[in-house]
Amino acid sequence: MSTAEISAKDVKALRDRTGAGMMDCKKALTEAGGDVEKAIEILRVRQGKKIQDLGERAATEGTVQSYVHAGNKVGVLIEVDCNTDFVAKNDDFVGFAREVAMQIAATPTVRYVTREEVPEDAREAESRIYEQEAADKPENVREKIVAGKLDSWLATIVLLDQEMHNPKHEGKTVQQLRDELTATTGENVVIRRFVRFAVGQ
Repeated sequence: MSTAEISAKDVKALRDRTGAGMMDCKKALTEAGGDVEKAIEILRVRQGKKIQDLGERAATEGTVQSYVHAGNKVGVLIEVDCNTDFVAKNDDFVGFAREVAMQIAATPTVRYVTREEVPEDAREAESRIYEQEAADKPENVREKIVAGKLDSWLATIVLLDQEMHNPKHEGKTVQQLRDELTATTGENVVIRRFVRFAVGQ
C-alpha cells in the first residue's frame, strides 16, 4: 500500500490508539501495508514503553464537570473518562472537561458526542430533505450535494466536530484537543456523555 493510500483517518485512528506522533503513525502504517495491528507492533518495537494500545484499555476513571452560564439560564454536565485516577485529577484533564462543557453551553445545536451516535433514521430523514432540495440539479451532482449538506449538518450536531469558540485554541476542534490530551497523558481520553439544560427548552 502506497503512502497516498494511507488515509488521514487511518493515521488519526492509530494515533488515538497509541498516542504516537502523526508522522510516526503514517510511517508505521505504510510499512505495515495498512494493517493497524501490525503498525501498533512496529511502533511498540521502535518506541518501546512509550507506546501502548490505548484502545484496549478501558477508560474507567474520569471526571464529571459542570458549567453554568452567567444568568443561570444554561447549564451543562459532562463526563470525561480516562484510564487512571492520577490523570483524572490532572489539571489539564479537568480543564479540558470544563472547556468542553463551556463549548456545549455556547452551542445549542450539539446533541451527540460522535458521528457514530447519530441515529440512522435521523440521517435518512435529513438526506431526504436534501434530495428534494437538489431535485432540480443535474443528476450527476445531486449525490455530491446531498453528501456535502449531510456532512455540514453532522458538523453542527456532533460535539467532536465543533471548533472551539475560545480564541486561545486557534480554531482547533474538540476532537483535536482530545487527541492532543490523549498524546500528552498517554491515556485513552473519552468524552462519555453530556447533558445541556436551558431554561424554557
